[in-house]
Amino acid sequence: MLTADQIRALLKLEPHPIEGGYFIETYQSALRIPKALLPEDYPSDRAAGTAIYYMLTPETFSALHKLPGDEIFHFYLGDPVETLQLHPDGRGEITVLGQDIAMGMRPQHVVRGGVWQGSRLRPGGSYALLGTTMSPGFDYKDYETGSRETLAKLYPAYSTLIASLTR
Repeated sequence: MLTADQIRALLKLEPHPIEGGYFIETYQSALRIPKALLPEDYPSDRAAGTAIYYMLTPETFSALHKLPGDEIFHFYLGDPVETLQLHPDGRGEITVLGQDIAMGMRPQHVVRGGVWQGSRLRPGGSYALLGTTMSPGFDYKDYETGSRETLAKLYPAYSTLIASLTR
């Protein structure tokens, strides 16, 4: 079985500059969607779609953030990942991405646009290799980092998990 370091090297994963974890963009559509055809949340044109590989290790996490569009997560290899989603209506939910679907884990999960999201390996895990796809495609201009203090006030039932998913 490959180690996290071997997978990172083989797939050429680099540290994510904002979110945490490791990633590489594997696809960006040449087709562009003009800003005029996109919702107001988008400040400029976007690729029709994008895809990445994304890896979490015990010393990394995906910091709570929000995007305007839906993001589809795909679980590929490794240990289960806890994903926290904080909805605009005040609800929160935890989804576990992984292979054991009989235990309620999901190999694929959609996080809707406008929902705060963050992820980490379940305790004891050594790594997880995921993929995400977005349409319209991802652009750093759309990425909004969550504030620990603000989110803990809005979602007090999840304040401990929020603290572990923010910097």
